[in-house]
Amino acid sequence: MRSTTRPTTAKCTLPQYMGFLISEPKSSTCTRLAEVTGISHDSVNRFLQRENYQPKDMFDEAAQNLCLVGGTLSVDDTVLDKPYSNSVALVSHFWSGKHHRAVKGINLVTLYYTDPAGRHMPVNFRICDKSEGKTKNDYFLEMLSEVLAWGLKPAYVTGDSWYSCVKNLKTIKNHQTGFMFAVEKNRTVSLEKGHWQQVQALEVPDDGLDVWLKDFGKVRLFRTMLKDQRRHYVVYLPEDVPVQRDDFILIHDQHWQIEQFHRAIKQVCHIEHFQVRNERPVRNHIFSSILSFVYLQKMQIAQEFTNIYQHQRKLFKEVVGAFIKIFAKDKDDLLPKFAGAINA
Repeated sequence: MRSTTRPTTAKCTLPQYMGFLISEPKSSTCTRLAEVTGISHDSVNRFLQRENYQPKDMFDEAAQNLCLVGGTLSVDDTVLDKPYSNSVALVSHFWSGKHHRAVKGINLVTLYYTDPAGRHMPVNFRICDKSEGKTKNDYFLEMLSEVLAWGLKPAYVTGDSWYSCVKNLKTIKNHQTGFMFAVEKNRTVSLEKGHWQQVQALEVPDDGLDVWLKDFGKVRLFRTMLKDQRRHYVVYLPEDVPVQRDDFILIHDQHWQIEQFHRAIKQVCHIEHFQVRNERPVRNHIFSSILSFVYLQKMQIAQEFTNIYQHQRKLFKEVVGAFIKIFAKDKDDLLPKFAGAINA
């Protein structure tokens, strides 16, 4: 983060920009922020161009409300759709699970942590930059190393099949940490030495099946059904303790929090809605959106509302209600005015 040697005179600040992102219902542009606050849109542009926020800044904010020991750390990525953006930094073509094809956008890889008390927030992130020549797995291992160095001690690391390569699994194992990862149906395992077969060919009981994962070692295999589609997961514990189905379901449910996070930052925090082009402003906007979600989670922990979508609905409840009353009372006078405005 940019350090200052004297009190700032900036007219646009991070709290202002975050408050705008979580309160503006539609247009989250610099000109709209200038319109509602009275500052110039150049001040907003200068804020996005000036700052240099880093993932560690977000981790420090989130860590204040989390127990850093014994939770579940999840990794996943999402594409921020920018189909009409040309000459915007970091925009490229990435595979989208939402669209089931490669789309134009920005690829965001996130580590999301759920602590033993059920509180959950993002703790690290990366924006994929193809010029760096790194894969999403490279970013994941970098982020994992960082959060462990920052003091996070998860009991489990979870992810989908994209992140379940042997290198990732062995790295997690070397950190003496358990994991739960989805695996593709053709992943090779063994029930007895020398006899390998794909997981889709196995009969997997509800309470799981102990197998040897090729090039890794002993894991417990579980199978679930989602939308008439079979999915397979491998679970590993550093201690040789049997993993029960209830444990698997709990870890699986905690991993689902990262999917809800991706939905929320798009629907509530305007992470996709920006009209800046250069790399620094794009990065600062994305950071501000993610940090806005962190603060919404803090407000939810403080029981100011039950969920972040309720917060957004309540912001305009009184305004909409007041307008309805005025319209219902004075509709005979208002309708000719509306008609005149339309004809004009």
